[in-house]
Amino acid sequence: MSGDVVDLIMADHREVERLFDELKTHPETRPLLTPVLSALLTAHSRAEEAEVYPVAKTEAHETEEVAHSQEEHEEAEELLVRLNGADPESPEFDRALQQLIDAVTHHVEEEESTVLPGMKTGLDDARRAELGAAFAASRAQHLGDEPGHASREELELQARNMDISGASNMDKAALKDAVKPE
Repeated sequence: MSGDVVDLIMADHREVERLFDELKTHPETRPLLTPVLSALLTAHSRAEEAEVYPVAKTEAHETEEVAHSQEEHEEAEELLVRLNGADPESPEFDRALQQLIDAVTHHVEEEESTVLPGMKTGLDDARRAELGAAFAASRAQHLGDEPGHASREELELQARNMDISGASNMDKAALKDAVKPE
């Protein structure tokens, strides 16, 4: 696999789609695979937020798309919290899983048709490789993170990605509220 950040992000997208399919078609795997899905999605999102989105905004000029993608990350994180709290054999789990699949599929389609092509054309090969290494390192660092437990610094970064002014002056609760999807 290449170290191009776009290729790495798309590989994660395909793995998430594979996990969704497995969770839907093989319910007996849910107790084992739900934490795997949760860890991957959370680490992927935090790595994009920390390493990719700021560059996509400033160097690839994808400002609106990044703000929208950040909002979708917040929605997915809330859905992951619901999914993790549901009994894997319950109808609530099925509903939460379908909502997560719908939200993430929508996000992936948009990201792969706007932000990622903008990065492919707006950044040269060397910059995408450099960003790929930073994304991979950040994703590895965040693999143990739980959805719904972002640090103050992560929330401030999310707010900046969404162009929310005054984020540096907000406390953690205000930041959490500011980045929460409507």
